[in-house]
Amino acid sequence: MRKLFAFIYIGIVCLLITGCGAEGAMRKGDKFYALGEYFDAAEQYKKAYSQTKAKEKKLRGQRALKMADCYRRINYSQKAIAAYNNAVRFKQADSTALLYLGRLQLKNGAYKEAEKTFTILQDSMPNNLLVKNGLESARMAPKWKAEAEYSGYTVKKQDFFNSRRSEYSPMLAGDDNDQLYFSSTRNQAKGDELSGITGTKCADIFFSQKDDKGKWSKPEPIESELNTEYDEGACAFTPEGKTMYLTVCKSDPDYPRYAQIATAQRSDASWGKATELEITKDTLSTFAHPAISPDGMWLYFVSDMPGGLGGYDIWRIEITAHGLNSLENLGAPINTPGNEMFPTFRPNGDLYFSSDGHPGFGGLDIFIAKPTEDGSYEIEHPGAPLNSQGDDFGMTFEGVHNRGYFSSNRGDARGWDHIYSFEKQEVVQTVKGWVYEKDGYELPEALVYMVGNDGTNKKLNVKGDGSFTELINPNVDYVFLGTCKGYLNHTEELRVEPVLESEEYTLQFPLASLTAPVLIRNIFYDFDKATLRPESTTALDSLVEMLNENPSITIELSAHTDYRGSAEYNERLSQRRAESVVNYLIEKGIAQDRLKPVGYGKMKPKTVKRKLTETYPWLKEGDVLTEEFITALKDEEKQEICNQLNRRTEFVVLRTTYGM
Repeated sequence: MRKLFAFIYIGIVCLLITGCGAEGAMRKGDKFYALGEYFDAAEQYKKAYSQTKAKEKKLRGQRALKMADCYRRINYSQKAIAAYNNAVRFKQADSTALLYLGRLQLKNGAYKEAEKTFTILQDSMPNNLLVKNGLESARMAPKWKAEAEYSGYTVKKQDFFNSRRSEYSPMLAGDDNDQLYFSSTRNQAKGDELSGITGTKCADIFFSQKDDKGKWSKPEPIESELNTEYDEGACAFTPEGKTMYLTVCKSDPDYPRYAQIATAQRSDASWGKATELEITKDTLSTFAHPAISPDGMWLYFVSDMPGGLGGYDIWRIEITAHGLNSLENLGAPINTPGNEMFPTFRPNGDLYFSSDGHPGFGGLDIFIAKPTEDGSYEIEHPGAPLNSQGDDFGMTFEGVHNRGYFSSNRGDARGWDHIYSFEKQEVVQTVKGWVYEKDGYELPEALVYMVGNDGTNKKLNVKGDGSFTELINPNVDYVFLGTCKGYLNHTEELRVEPVLESEEYTLQFPLASLTAPVLIRNIFYDFDKATLRPESTTALDSLVEMLNENPSITIELSAHTDYRGSAEYNERLSQRRAESVVNYLIEKGIAQDRLKPVGYGKMKPKTVKRKLTETYPWLKEGDVLTEEFITALKDEEKQEICNQLNRRTEFVVLRTTYGM
């Protein structure tokens, strides 16, 4: 009898311990959940579920529902589906839970099961857009998959960039798109602790450089204060490449911290520490996934702040010299009651984003929002293989071409994201231009205005090498105006004819300085005379064109000789030569009072600029080619080169207000 009582006592104690263990796990899980640490919360809910007695069906269903919610949030789709099915089995799944289950079934490619789920939901949620789109997705996805071969896209997994963890949101940078930034939770990321949100290391931004042979370097974390032990990811760059916008996710053991957008500045080849950007005073909403419009004037981002259509929406705010201004939600048709995330731009202005609210294959699909004439957007689904039943997001483009990289967790049972390349064959016509100082280097601060007779009117920023590349359309006449502060304007015209293969046109924009003498190349005179030779016509006509493009300037036209001969003779000869050039310009319609001819003879020997030292390395920047300098050179060939450099025709701008 005493043994019987002992067994009963032990059984009661075990039941109490089991019950307390489950309740304790639930309390821990709820605490983790409140902090947004869904991975840790799921572990506790799973423990509580397994310790809940089989006959307590309602309680098991409630705990399965909490577990499912956590697994859904951290992309453990199959575990989430199993947990939701348990909640359904124990009759604890409401319409919202069924909606989540249906969306996960889509993501898992279980289209028949998803169709059944959404059909049931039609009765309880008849006007819900996500139910309507989910049902359309379940019915149409198999057909869309079958049409993948007609999409024109080629997609390849890029194992060189990938690890056994997650890599996502690749972003190309550099003047030649030879730099690739992406976020990764691989072992090389900073910090030793695993995230309570994902169960992996916190993400850092990694970097790879392409060499001259097109080979990428081994990805390494950015070596600066930019990466921390917290999450950094989903970066974007301003057009000139000097400012990075990125998402940062800090953590706190006592209260939830929401993702924020930060900026970092580039100094030489190094990125500085990230500084959080205040978009609004809202501290209880997420701000993430920054993207910069091609003109650099707008910051696009994702947020769940009040005022949206539901879930995460895409918003934008204007970037001005005085800070951020004019916050607005992009609204329909881009945003839905679902989640719209990871905006990015193709240089032609098309907005790419990912959504689980529009009809698609399941999970996040990539969509294209193309601007229309009335200011709205036309939404396009590019189909498979760019999209899959998994999450597809984070596009980046190689210049104007429809190729680049994106991230996807397709085919990964654990839901890890990996980097893929994509390319769509297109007949692309582009124009590439360079803006630079005449007889000098590139002008990275330049702007190019592009106008076409099809209504095109764009302001183009140039890259660090002074170049720009832009898509152009056939049967259009374009005018390009190159400008830069401190320099004269230069215009180029282009007529684009239809082609059968991709073609790139090249334009040059040499800008003359407003403050320094500008050499007029290829001006030739008869020996010992002021008569212009016929081969000078091309250069002189270019000067006429420049004066017509800049009608408000007056110039001094100067001719120079070498040191040989008397000063008086050289001055008379150079004066007559300067007057010959001026007379030619007048004959071509340039007003006489805009031109001042001056012959300096040998009074102003040439001062060497840095650009000239590339052709003649034995000269140094700042050298003045005086008689003493030249005669000190022992090499007669070098002496003659210096004399040739001194025999020159130049102009300098005198006024910029003529006729005003």
